[in-house]
Amino acid sequence: MKSNILPSIKLTLVCLVFFMGIYTLAVYGIAQFTPNNGNGDMIVHNGKIYYSNIGQAFTDDSYFNSRPSAVGYNAAGSGGSNKGPGNPDYLKEVQARIDTFLVHNPGVSKSEIPSDLVTASGSGLDPNISVQAAKVQIKRIANIRNIAEETLFQLIEQQTEKPLLGLFGTEKINVLKLNIALDDLK
Repeated sequence: MKSNILPSIKLTLVCLVFFMGIYTLAVYGIAQFTPNNGNGDMIVHNGKIYYSNIGQAFTDDSYFNSRPSAVGYNAAGSGGSNKGPGNPDYLKEVQARIDTFLVHNPGVSKSEIPSDLVTASGSGLDPNISVQAAKVQIKRIANIRNIAEETLFQLIEQQTEKPLLGLFGTEKINVLKLNIALDDLK
């Protein structure tokens, strides 16, 4: 028994020192070489600080809507709804989002609504929407802001982030950055 306990205690102490000290310092050190020194992607707009890597709630009709959040965009409580695609409560929630979107975007059919505008992401904090999700909202924003639709198409093209190395992921648009660029059009 003594031959098992002593190595276990030693291993525990080595793991504590490594993971509480060496590993933590290594990650912190690497973070110092990233933009903003590992403090996230901060944007200052009109004197207010925003984190563009965390989803923001945009529901005003004069802005591009963000992806729904299962956690109310609270970064302290990141997580999904944990409701499966066959859950009746989840289906009611998605249908309510579809109905709301159709009311605010007349002329758009249900089949044209991208799934990322009516379903929350796994983290509940996804800051991005698909290019299709941005384009389906152009008519509404153009009418409210009296901006040419072509100008909004160009804005979406400018704000589109391409896949990493042209291979990994899909094209996406950060909603916060898009809406800030939209405000800067005037």
